[in-house]
Amino acid sequence: MSHRVVLDTNCVVSALLFSRQRMAWLRHCWQSGDIIPLVNQSTVNELLKVLTYPKFKLTKSEQALLLADYIPYSETVPMRCSSAPLPQVRDAADQMFLTLAVTSHAAVLVSGDQDLLIIKDQLESPLIMTLSEFSTWLGQGRAE
Repeated sequence: MSHRVVLDTNCVVSALLFSRQRMAWLRHCWQSGDIIPLVNQSTVNELLKVLTYPKFKLTKSEQALLLADYIPYSETVPMRCSSAPLPQVRDAADQMFLTLAVTSHAAVLVSGDQDLLIIKDQLESPLIMTLSEFSTWLGQGRAE
């Protein structure tokens, strides 16, 4: 059974750039269909922006290859506003992940961002987890 999840940009970038190391399990999860990452225009735009950061030293063709290892495995969800009030995330830039997770009925929102993790007890659904917690939840038994 596939789990529909929202992965924040940090998680995706780590899995794409460190796929042969400790993050290989996450990339394998979406490639094998164990999880279906949910994306929308805002989250994809952020991923595109982050992959251009000079610290990664990625050429345009390397960026395209990395995107080709993620986007085809993702489900694109139309951008919507939540009909129910959502907790406000301290960093407004992270609100898009929470909104996407709630409006798309994701099982889990995976993030290492404290601004998202701090509100996890304020919601019943979706679950908000760190990568390590998500790995355990999936039964992968791998640590972050």
